Amino acid sequence: MTFFLILTLPLKSYAAQFTGEYLLYVCASDKNGKELVDGGHMTCQSYIAGVLDYNTLIQSLGTAPSVDFCVPKNVALSTLQKQVYAYIFKYRAQHSRFIAAPAVALALHSRYPCK
Repeated sequence: MTFFLILTLPLKSYAAQFTGEYLLYVCASDKNGKELVDGGHMTCQSYIAGVLDYNTLIQSLGTAPSVDFCVPKNVALSTLQKQVYAYIFKYRAQHSRFIAAPAVALALHSRYPCK
């Protein structure tokens, strides 16, 4: 029994996923641009960067992602954070309870479709 419990403990720590609602929470700012959650902007931008990296990997393998986007290299993560936040906030009824990655991809596709 103890052996089984030890084997399952690490799995639970990896099962957590960012929902659209949680991404809204960590990406939020007040009217002056100050983050509402300590470290939230770093968390938010890291998540967005992970989606960007994954999209780049899929593109480099010669397979087109189902929702493709081409963000110019000169766009700051802080800009992407605002754009992704605005998109998910606007469509929160559709994205709040689901994994955030597709919402991020859709937000980036809406702003930066590939030519």
